[in-house]
Amino acid sequence: MSSLHLVQEPEADALLASDPLALLIGMLLDQQVAMEVAFAGPKKISDRMGGLDARTIAATDPEEFAEVCSRQPAVHRFPGSMAGRIQTLCGYLVEHYGGDAAALWTSGEPDGREVLKRLKALPGYGDQKARIFLALLGKQFGLQAPGWREAAGAYGEQDARRSIADVVDEQTLAEVRAFKKSEKAAKKAAKPQ
Repeated sequence: MSSLHLVQEPEADALLASDPLALLIGMLLDQQVAMEVAFAGPKKISDRMGGLDARTIAATDPEEFAEVCSRQPAVHRFPGSMAGRIQTLCGYLVEHYGGDAAALWTSGEPDGREVLKRLKALPGYGDQKARIFLALLGKQFGLQAPGWREAAGAYGEQDARRSIADVVDEQTLAEVRAFKKSEKAAKKAAKPQ
């Protein structure tokens, strides 16, 4: 993997490229805000806490961690509720993976279906978020788990422009935005009036 361009900001992208926990937290935050805002969140937390560590985040007093996430610029447009979600995620990682986020896709040489199952078990990760994250691992991190594309579904398609998994530069970011906009319009049009 060369370098990421998810945030379009070198330091935030470098953290995402080097720290699996940052990547998981960024994906968790990817709702109700622009993709690059969500994936910039882990850098803000890291800067404010002197690094990212699942054990430390899980053990931090909830009010204190909410303040870390709320400090301007906030980590998310709903910093309080997202602080709780991040702590829950980190607690789960500590309990089930010894705090090692990468163990989700490296422990025991899992296939794509197993990685998807592990991702879907994460607090705050539903089916769609898990499939997008699996596609991100496969497309931009060289995940070698057999069957990852199939497990990721449409997000795993070679030349798709569906999600953050497909963002490699400003052009692909614009293409993913256009796809999401057309999907939203199609859903709205399909709703009975």
